[in-house]
Amino acid sequence: MVTLNTNGGRARLLLIAERKSHSDPDFFSGFRGAPVALTFHPTSHIYHGVVSKCKILHGRYIATPWLSSPHFQTAFLNFFGNPPAFSYRRQLFHASDGGTIALDWLTSSDISRGAFEVNHTISKDDTTPLVVVIPGLTSDSTSSYIKHLAFGLATHGWNVVVSNHRGLGGVSITSDCFYNAGWTEDARVVIDYLHHQYPKAPLFAIGTSIGANILVKYLGEDREKVPVAGAVAICSPWDLLIGDRFICRRLLQKLYDRALTIGLQGYAKLHEPRYSRLANWEGIKKSRSIRDFDNFATCLVGKFETVDTYYRRSTSTPYVLNVSVPLLCISALDDPVCTREAIPWDECRANKNIVLATIKHGGHLAFFEGITGSRLWWVRATDEFIGVLHSSSHMHKKKTEITEQKASIESSIDQGPYVNVREDGMVAAVGSAHAGNKSVEHFTGLGSIQDKTVLATEQTQQQTETKSDVAGSGGEVSGECSSLLRIKCFDVITASKRWLDHLLFRKNGKSVWLLVYIAIITSWPILGSALRNFSSKKKLRKFSAATSHRR
Repeated sequence: MVTLNTNGGRARLLLIAERKSHSDPDFFSGFRGAPVALTFHPTSHIYHGVVSKCKILHGRYIATPWLSSPHFQTAFLNFFGNPPAFSYRRQLFHASDGGTIALDWLTSSDISRGAFEVNHTISKDDTTPLVVVIPGLTSDSTSSYIKHLAFGLATHGWNVVVSNHRGLGGVSITSDCFYNAGWTEDARVVIDYLHHQYPKAPLFAIGTSIGANILVKYLGEDREKVPVAGAVAICSPWDLLIGDRFICRRLLQKLYDRALTIGLQGYAKLHEPRYSRLANWEGIKKSRSIRDFDNFATCLVGKFETVDTYYRRSTSTPYVLNVSVPLLCISALDDPVCTREAIPWDECRANKNIVLATIKHGGHLAFFEGITGSRLWWVRATDEFIGVLHSSSHMHKKKTEITEQKASIESSIDQGPYVNVREDGMVAAVGSAHAGNKSVEHFTGLGSIQDKTVLATEQTQQQTETKSDVAGSGGEVSGECSSLLRIKCFDVITASKRWLDHLLFRKNGKSVWLLVYIAIITSWPILGSALRNFSSKKKLRKFSAATSHRR
């Protein structure tokens, strides 16, 4: 049981029965749910003005009965997840180093007008709140939990943009710069761009897993200068060094470590030419753990002396005290990937801008609820928090403005063709006629609702003036050749990504049965507890009947 005690003027979280293993959840408490424990500073204006009005955070989380094990929850999210069906609109963002970031949009009008109407855009004067999402390790906008989040927010009137990590979302690596667990520059330039592009729209940020670590670190680095009105961090690893020790401690954690390593190797395989040149490709192929991969790839590409050095520099915990925006952090105490040992309880309690919400069960990024497991609890909690924050007077306002000239030099938006990428790897051609700085699109063959529309947006006049310099450094191809090359590139990347995902997570019998084995052995105590309880009650009834008969 988790309780909250504010005795002595300080909010203290008391964790009872900590000796219970993650693999031994309480069978009966799972049906009545577990309360949400909140850690905050006693004078926190974010708690008293925002979180205190959030009913979900003051309620109980009731897990889906047949997903009460954290391993069941985590495995089900990755293999099934019940994601909603919809289409994104894609925008390609080019960083100053030549790197490409895929921004996938889902607006509130996309939901209200229908998924087939993809030719409407957001005006510069739009005041609809905008949410930027930073996914987890090797995740992108197509991941189940990201689709749950994007659809849930857009349904309630938010404009959502998923900022995919470099090399993910079906986009090639176009520079020698890769993302890592502590790389905050991409989040910084994307958020600055969105703030300058839509200055009247309140901007919120949500990070998940590694994306949460990146988000918190970015907020702590830039402090009051961030143009973010509020933020949410879901299942953050917090301290990468502690996480590294945890994930290789026991057999179960080692299995998760191995599964994540396979995902990283798949990511590296998609970008083999650059990894072969910049890192130790043979070492990458032989990696058996995340630490191995970081040693042979991340450290060499990111210029870190050792793996521990990389973990220490990328950890977000030292930046928690510097966060100056309203921040809600959500973690599950039974998270099998990101251990609760790394949660910075004292730092969160000391910062008046932070409220930490911990739940006894939930797994990693799962928190399934309902009989069918069709909803994620943390998505509802996040939507409620930013909704209450948006209607309050506690939104953060940037104190120091970054000049538009710097933002325009830092990045540019590519002006290219429209293509429609289907899930079967086929690419439907989409015409584009340009007149000055405007773009007129002609869509053909949009396909089904599950198709993904890839969109390169038009440039602003200021970005057009600096495009020649950026194009020179990035080696862009123009004209008709550019259109053909991009269409072919999207075709190859999408097909390769789909084949890799199908190979690793659909047809790899060993991986599937390995996770099934984990789920069975870790959930067996639930069945055992139920059978023992049923047997005891049955014996008690027989004994009572026999005693009554003798009398």
